[in-house]
Amino acid sequence: MLIGVIAGSDSGQSSVLFYLLVYTFMNLGAFGVISYMGYSNKQENLNVEDYRGLGYRHPFAALAMAIFMFSLAGIPPTGGFVGKFYIFSAAIQSGYVWLVIIGVLNSVISVYYYLRVVINLYMRDAEREIKVPKASLGLSFAILLAMLAVLQMGIMPSGLFEFFQESILVLP
Repeated sequence: MLIGVIAGSDSGQSSVLFYLLVYTFMNLGAFGVISYMGYSNKQENLNVEDYRGLGYRHPFAALAMAIFMFSLAGIPPTGGFVGKFYIFSAAIQSGYVWLVIIGVLNSVISVYYYLRVVINLYMRDAEREIKVPKASLGLSFAILLAMLAVLQMGIMPSGLFEFFQESILVLP
């Protein structure tokens, strides 16, 4: 996000606002899934290995977590990809190509960490049985809302980005 601030342009400021909104939904959704899975049978389930095989036992939670991880990694068609694209575009327009290169390299490195979670969700067998209580309707709705928002901002971002561009123009 600081790359967009350093760009110093209206486009940079708009892209930061867009990414802040996407980042909010990505993190709220991911932490919603973690809170759902986090504590059962008087033991914490906070390690990456605790999510092994979740895709087969709790498909909705696993799908939601995978979408949030893909978005945090900046993989299309999620809002995280579009947000990073807008920020990097603003920086290139302002002449900060070297900073974009560093940002892209950091994004590539982060893919390893985010995709490790997805691999555990779908490609590893569970080491132990985790019994999770049924998710509340409110938590399920919040995770669904966050998931749909991240996907919507990745597939149809232009309306929201234009709103942020107009809001920047109003500021003195």
